[in-house]
Amino acid sequence: MALIKSFRELNVYKTARQESQRIYKRSRSFPPEEKYALTDQIRRSSRAVKAMVAEAWARRRYRAVFINKIDEALGEATETQSWIDDCLDCGYLSEDEHREMDGAWQGIGGMLNRMIERADDFCVKPG
Repeated sequence: MALIKSFRELNVYKTARQESQRIYKRSRSFPPEEKYALTDQIRRSSRAVKAMVAEAWARRRYRAVFINKIDEALGEATETQSWIDDCLDCGYLSEDEHREMDGAWQGIGGMLNRMIERADDFCVKPG
């Protein structure tokens, strides 16, 4: 694994950042009555993933804390998928948009799972 110097270099961070922007742009067209329900919730959960990855990176001296933060990010990614389902059910996304977005977040979840499984590769070694 190449030496990574910043959380911004992590593929999972880059992908989550890109996908949260896609959600932001797409959700601008949601109905006004969804502003404090679906729109805010899906934006919040999608943005939380990259924020938690960044926080996990900063706390990688402590393996358990690193894993906990990545696990929280995984929970937020899965929550985002649930909101994407609601967008489909309400008719705010087409089947194709849903499939594409859900697949991207499924991939993010896979990357987060691999980070948990390989936590020792990311965590700072004592000494």
